[in-house]
Amino acid sequence: MAVAEITDVPPASQKPQTTAENGSPRSARVTGREFSRWYQNRQQRQNIENGKPYFNGPPRIPESGRHSPSRLLRCHRRSFYDTFNAPKETAAPQGIFWFGSKFETDIAVPFLRDQTGTDEYVRNSMWVDFTIRREGDDLRIRGETDPVVVDEDSTPLLLTEIKTTSSVTHLQEPKEQHLAQVHCYLYGLSEKYDCKLREAVVLYASREDFEVRTFHVDFDLAFWEDRVLPWAEQNTAFRQSKELPPAVPEYEWECQYCPYRRRCGKGDGPHADAGPTGLLPLVADYPREQIRTYLAAHPTAKLTPTLAHEFPELASEYGSYDWRCSVCGSSHTMRAVDWDGDVDQLPSCPDCRHREIPAELTGPSPEKQAVPMVEPES
Repeated sequence: MAVAEITDVPPASQKPQTTAENGSPRSARVTGREFSRWYQNRQQRQNIENGKPYFNGPPRIPESGRHSPSRLLRCHRRSFYDTFNAPKETAAPQGIFWFGSKFETDIAVPFLRDQTGTDEYVRNSMWVDFTIRREGDDLRIRGETDPVVVDEDSTPLLLTEIKTTSSVTHLQEPKEQHLAQVHCYLYGLSEKYDCKLREAVVLYASREDFEVRTFHVDFDLAFWEDRVLPWAEQNTAFRQSKELPPAVPEYEWECQYCPYRRRCGKGDGPHADAGPTGLLPLVADYPREQIRTYLAAHPTAKLTPTLAHEFPELASEYGSYDWRCSVCGSSHTMRAVDWDGDVDQLPSCPDCRHREIPAELTGPSPEKQAVPMVEPES
């Protein structure tokens, strides 16, 4: 059998290039970090195109009496961290947000439209912004609903609250936090449109198999006055005093999913009861986007040495703290310390080398980082 001679193989100098035009390997542009950066830039562009460029800026700190319906009945400490823009230790669940939004617009809204009667319509959302007069400080509640069935005058007839979850098989009733959210909208829409809106449907959808479970909810005045409003009053008091609330979650499962576990003291590590400002000095795995959000919200903030090693481009932009020795108190610049980035083996203090057990260097504690707490908006 004759064997054909292969003569069309290019010499090495003519083989297809595997580097990008900028000189870096193409594969270097297809990484998790590059995807996160691309996705963040995409979100920023969409915010500008949608006329909401303020979403790209640092999170605003609301006045102490203002509350969002979606944040009611949470652990007070987590709410405190959220309010004052503490650095989150986990990435934002963008996939869950995306799925929830797509499910609502592409599936839930069309379904609701098919269920409406003559002269009934489905609005994608409605705003509420109302004030509850209390003996102490007034409570202002502001937020945006999920789809609402309305009449031809846009008067609300039926409120819906749509949630996605990993599974609905365990749900026997709506979650209390979602009930609080629904009550805010029922109360606010009734006041805004001078009607008696008393009924809502909470719809849960599984992200795994699209199984749906619905619950019909009536406005419960006792739940509103004895549970929701007292929580909001207590939360307002913590924010006014700027006193760190106790580490007592409202529900047992909250700590497991909290983005402030190590800061609070519920995770691994030596930290506990840290305030909302300052980065934990021995944590090198903060997500990049969360670090940038924190730095943008606190103009005087800088990176810890461990984070400066991990994110040199952010350190170049925002600066970094020096290494510090907890034994002798000496400080050392980033350039003066040779370290490979292993947080389980921190560098030794050069000034303590004469000791039997050399002291390890670390960054300043959150309390010693010169980051004042930003004042809420008035």
